[in-house]
Amino acid sequence: MQLIYRVTLLALLLTSLQVVAEKRVFNIYHDSDYSTHGQSANAMKMGFMTALAQQQANFENIEFNFIEKDHRGNSNRSLRHMKQFLADPNALFVLGGLHSPPYIKYKKFISQNEILLLVPWAAGGPITRHAEPDNWVFRLSVDDTKAGYRIVSYAQQQLNCQRPHMLLEQTPWGKSNFATMSKALAQQGEANVTWFSWNTKLNKAKIMLRDIASSKADCLLFVGNAVEGKQFVEAMASLPSSIRMPIISHWGITGGDFFNNVKQYLKKDVDLSFIQSCFSLRDAQSELANQATKNAKILFPEQFKNAATLPAPAGFIHAYDLANVLLNALANIPLNHDIKTTRALLHQQLENLQKPVKGLIKTYQQPFTVWSSDSPDAHEALGLEDLCMAKYMPDGGINVFEN
Repeated sequence: MQLIYRVTLLALLLTSLQVVAEKRVFNIYHDSDYSTHGQSANAMKMGFMTALAQQQANFENIEFNFIEKDHRGNSNRSLRHMKQFLADPNALFVLGGLHSPPYIKYKKFISQNEILLLVPWAAGGPITRHAEPDNWVFRLSVDDTKAGYRIVSYAQQQLNCQRPHMLLEQTPWGKSNFATMSKALAQQGEANVTWFSWNTKLNKAKIMLRDIASSKADCLLFVGNAVEGKQFVEAMASLPSSIRMPIISHWGITGGDFFNNVKQYLKKDVDLSFIQSCFSLRDAQSELANQATKNAKILFPEQFKNAATLPAPAGFIHAYDLANVLLNALANIPLNHDIKTTRALLHQQLENLQKPVKGLIKTYQQPFTVWSSDSPDAHEALGLEDLCMAKYMPDGGINVFEN
């Protein structure tokens, strides 16, 4: 089922009613997994729509429609959404979701067809890097060309891990992380790595962990999502304490109902840490953060009850910041052109923002620049310095800490 949210209506909760005429309609397609990783999809939706509603008054006679497009983790469904986007005369941009494989698989299709794709979650390194003349993918999220270095550094320096073992999802996302982690570990080939498939079950996870333990590994570097992550945490809890090892994970585990499924195992002294961007709604003190959470509670009273325990909070944080960057760019272009020209102007402006943009994670000084193969990070708003590690608190909230 396709759900459409009209931000102009929601904004009435935040701004005074204004009489508008001859509205220009812009549709925002949210290509995400609302099925098995709904927590992340909803967090991104809430973050983006909160920022949109806060800035609605700056776009008189503009109506933004936020359209949920559930790809259910299927790359072919994601491609179908992109084709629907191209057929829509009001479609302004696609907001990406949690999964990297669709955007890695179809990155050439995206840029060749000038589909403006904004990514607040999917972390696969190749997503924003390819050889097309114009790159149409912009990311404000964890970037796997950097994440592996932070994960490995934490394992070796803070946990004193001497024999790390990679446990990676066998997808383009997992392979992207293998490349980075191998460099960080100064390893070659597939030494000290175990690959697993989607829907790996508990018994298989137990066998994998016992095999890894027998190799004398003393920590796991895990890349997977919430569904498989739950199986491996439960499997680790079932092992004798003498052969258990810490799990240092990518943030993919936080995108679904992971905590509620593993909290009983975390109480059994399973040591789990994971990467996040360096900002926490739990400890937010800034005026901007307080305003964002206040408005989110007004817009989404059932879903956003407590910022400290919001599921998949990074989705909210990244999408909120990305919306502010996008809206600053949109405010700098004329909005009386056809949709294709408008997208092209917006693309150009995103690469040339001159004024700083205040966000939750940081103030963005020209977050994106003109992309070229000589400037591979040009469409990455966050860098290694913006990545921290985190752990779950007993209430399900996430505690982000410095490395």
